[in-house]
Amino acid sequence: MSSSSPSLDTLLTWIRTESPTHDRAGVNLMMDLVVAQMQDAPVAVERIPGTEGLGDVLVLRAGPQTAEPGILVMSHLDTVHPVGTIENDLPLRIEGDRLYGPGIYDMKGGAWFALEAFKDVARRGTAARPMVFLVTPDEEIGSPITRPMIEDLGRRSAYALVTEPARDGGQIVTARKGVGRFDVHVEGRPAHAGSRHKDGRNAVYEAARQILAIEALTDYARGITTTVGMVSGGTAVNTIPQHCRFPVDLRVETVADGEAVTATILGLKSSNPDFKVSVAGGMNRPPYERSEATAKLFDHAKSLAAEIGFDLVSAPRAGGGSDGNFTAALGIPTLDGLGIDGDGAHTLQEYGLISSIAPRQQLMARLLETLR
Repeated sequence: MSSSSPSLDTLLTWIRTESPTHDRAGVNLMMDLVVAQMQDAPVAVERIPGTEGLGDVLVLRAGPQTAEPGILVMSHLDTVHPVGTIENDLPLRIEGDRLYGPGIYDMKGGAWFALEAFKDVARRGTAARPMVFLVTPDEEIGSPITRPMIEDLGRRSAYALVTEPARDGGQIVTARKGVGRFDVHVEGRPAHAGSRHKDGRNAVYEAARQILAIEALTDYARGITTTVGMVSGGTAVNTIPQHCRFPVDLRVETVADGEAVTATILGLKSSNPDFKVSVAGGMNRPPYERSEATAKLFDHAKSLAAEIGFDLVSAPRAGGGSDGNFTAALGIPTLDGLGIDGDGAHTLQEYGLISSIAPRQQLMARLLETLR
């Protein structure tokens, strides 16, 4: 694909259509673009209205109309960048092979060319199995409204293909850590910081104790990390704070570690009976472990890539979660990282490599045509 091709112009329109998760209108404009993309193809389009203030969901179906388990492709069209990013901090531009813009790498580039491959295979009538393409609006916040759909479609599928971006030079993803999220609330006793200091019980101080205990759960050898990245507490500089709240991010490699560390975090106790510690949350994405079936699926993709003319390499276990975690946890052979190559996800230096689009689009099409 060249930097002046009509296809690239379409992708540029996608990037200009900013779609942060909680901007329902922006996300739905993206869904409109997908519907328009499928209009002249033999693809059945089901549009499901979003709930909880989020955008709509698309389920696209094509290929043989049989009852056999199909191939599930998954992409999300929500991004983390707020509206206005393209005008201010990350302008749309092409520099050599790099296409810069909010969401191009994570993951509009991969979603766009995977949909093109899906459409092309549908037109040719060459799909090996029934094909389902799920386009979601909420992956960046943990897929709260689409997880049941993902799992339902996953159970009816023989394979799952995820168009999250490639890693470090085009590497594919065959394993991801599981993700846990928790909210901790510490309640103490307010008091005047000058005249009644000894009567107070400082919730921020107690929260600091709890944070130290949580951070100490990190164990790099086992692939366990715990992070407290935000803290909120207190009302005034001269008042002993009654409340302190903070979220916790947990990443684990195994289901067993997820269960064990979750139990520890949910079981946090105060160091003093004058404090109350409340914890809510749990694992929101199970670990995506590389099964024998996923390894076999990767080997098949690697052989297809070799035929196309590039070397497909499996990345080390990814630390971030994706919707592939859900299908992998169900035992569905799952390949992830099938999207565009590039770098800078969730940053103001985000870019995709234009040269990676055509071969990876061809790989997606060949997977849809050969996975039996």
